[in-house]
Amino acid sequence: MNLPNAITMARIAATPVIVALILNSGWMPRLTAWLLFLAAAITDYFDGKLARERNLVTTLGTLLDPIADKLLLVATLVPMYWLTRDVELLAAAPAAAQWAAADTVGPVLMGRTISWPFVTPLGLVGAPLWIVAIVLGREAFMTIFREYAKRRGVVIAAIGPAKWKTTFQSIWAGAALFWFFAASAAAEHKWRNGAWHAFAHFNGIVGTLSMIGAVTLTLYSLWLYLQRYGGLLIRR
Repeated sequence: MNLPNAITMARIAATPVIVALILNSGWMPRLTAWLLFLAAAITDYFDGKLARERNLVTTLGTLLDPIADKLLLVATLVPMYWLTRDVELLAAAPAAAQWAAADTVGPVLMGRTISWPFVTPLGLVGAPLWIVAIVLGREAFMTIFREYAKRRGVVIAAIGPAKWKTTFQSIWAGAALFWFFAASAAAEHKWRNGAWHAFAHFNGIVGTLSMIGAVTLTLYSLWLYLQRYGGLLIRR
């Protein structure tokens, strides 16, 4: 096994660890999850670059790299949905919601329910199920479609909007994982100063805008792929 493939295998192995750390409510495990995510996202770029520059592209690497990418996406989006799934409930009854730590911008408490949405000047923003379904559904469809096209002798290469979609997804996930760590630390240490509140809003804006960008490019890139290669679905 060459070095690029070893890096890819390490990214795959890190995926369940990231999930377990995100779902742990302590700020140190969540900080570790964020750092592991950053390492995985960065090495995703470098292992491919290394393989091409050193002529180390292998069949195994070609198979494992997209698997690692999809697993990392699932490992971040599903916990994001799970930890923010009560935002709609909170939005419906905002008077019943309060910060988990008094006067501290962080996790939101409503009865026994605790949620970790982005905090923005316009309100709380989570990862709705329909958004998660669109992003993951598109990835599943394109994985199957690419294999189908390959068997018919057509290689579907990545297009510009799809590459930008991946970038926006990484920023969105990175902002969310950082928020889970930072909000946990804020609740534990009762951060109340204005600088923390300003940063919480900044992180929330970045996370929300990158989520919107990721979903928009997810749908746009899918439309472009279907426009260019959709004929394969009806061709006999």
